[in-house]
Amino acid sequence: MEASEPQPKSGPTVPIPEQQQPQEQQIDPWSVDAGKDSQGNALAFDYVAISKKWNTQLIDEKLLERFTKLTGHKPHRWLRRGLFFSHRDFDKVLDTYERGESFFLYTGRGPSSGSMHIGHTIPFEFTKWLQDVFDVPCVIMLTDDEKALFRESLTFEQAMEFSMENARDIIAVGFDPKKTFIYSDLKYFSNHFLMNAWEFSKLLTFNQVRGAFGFNESTNTGRIFFPSLQCAAAFATSYPELWSDVPSATRSETVAKMQCLIPMAIDQDAYFRLLRDNCHRMARPGPKPALIHSRFLTALQGVGGKMSSSNPNSAIFMSDTPAQIKKKINRYAFSGGRETLEEHREFGGNPDIDVTYQYLTYFEEDDAKIQGIAEAYRAGTLTTGDLKKECITLLQEYVNGYQTRRKEVTDEVLELYMKPRKLEWGRSHTKTHNPHCAINDLMYYEITRPMTGADSAIT
Repeated sequence: MEASEPQPKSGPTVPIPEQQQPQEQQIDPWSVDAGKDSQGNALAFDYVAISKKWNTQLIDEKLLERFTKLTGHKPHRWLRRGLFFSHRDFDKVLDTYERGESFFLYTGRGPSSGSMHIGHTIPFEFTKWLQDVFDVPCVIMLTDDEKALFRESLTFEQAMEFSMENARDIIAVGFDPKKTFIYSDLKYFSNHFLMNAWEFSKLLTFNQVRGAFGFNESTNTGRIFFPSLQCAAAFATSYPELWSDVPSATRSETVAKMQCLIPMAIDQDAYFRLLRDNCHRMARPGPKPALIHSRFLTALQGVGGKMSSSNPNSAIFMSDTPAQIKKKINRYAFSGGRETLEEHREFGGNPDIDVTYQYLTYFEEDDAKIQGIAEAYRAGTLTTGDLKKECITLLQEYVNGYQTRRKEVTDEVLELYMKPRKLEWGRSHTKTHNPHCAINDLMYYEITRPMTGADSAIT
């Protein structure tokens, strides 16, 4: 028997990285993740895929041209740049406006901290712009009940305190006090609102709610019921005090027909899919609420996430000082520049992944300036440091203006915005409203407006 060939000695085993299963983007009202590739790298959000999956309509030039023709206003920069990118029935809202009929705006905030960050301000800035353009009333829901239900460590009392602080932040945007009602769920719910919520809850099965939000048998019953409250906020009949000096004792069929438009981030769409699928079954049905969706404001760390109150280093807060803003941008903002200045000058940077450039697209009004910055960055003539300086200056000005206006929000101003009362709006108004003077005009309005029977009934 012949000896076998000697076998080579094996060296140390070098582990070969295993490919991971790519993770798809997951979006719901409480958590957002853009997904990962097979190497575990964070991906950017694919908003076209989201629109296709959820069967929304992308906002196109034809819709924006019709908007301009009807209103006489240039589309907001967030519409022009695709930052509000998707809608459901916004064209029908334009039909309503063209017929001269009223509609109202509804948006909201889940108060999870004492200060909003700049990402939170976007739907409010946009809603305020819509209010000015269309001259319509607006209701703003502070879902302090939801935050206490979904965060185990947060008490209802703490959540309500957050909502009062966030209400001051929202008022500082400059909403017209004559057309705006802000409310805390924990303070306001009563009468017709709860009647709408209870009636709507009868239309939903547990399977529908579980399918929309992933609830299971261990989910507390408050979380299961809450979608009915959020949906009921889109019914005009939930706010009888806002439409008449003497609120109707019953839910009005006429008021029920009032169209609602809801500007919001795309992660909130699940609520209103339920609403649009079932609202026609209400005893006093109205048109399906229309929706207009925004993208997420990218976290400082870059693609794959959004700003979060739970991670202070991911966000610029409206309470941050100029020094804090500068430090966060310089230290944490993900750069699209090259590793060295020489490489950057030769090959240029990538503004599409640069966080500071993304922020400029949100807060710089001048389209030509934005285009010039992008071209200079790609050419390498504008450095990452220069880009960050531009962003820091712009955000410092934005936050400082906010803080200045917020100081004007006294307890009396807060109380007036949150007082149920008849709102005033309409294209027939002869007095022009200056949106930048809303807070200054507020106390004059309260003193001079006539008292009504409805005032004495409000507690």
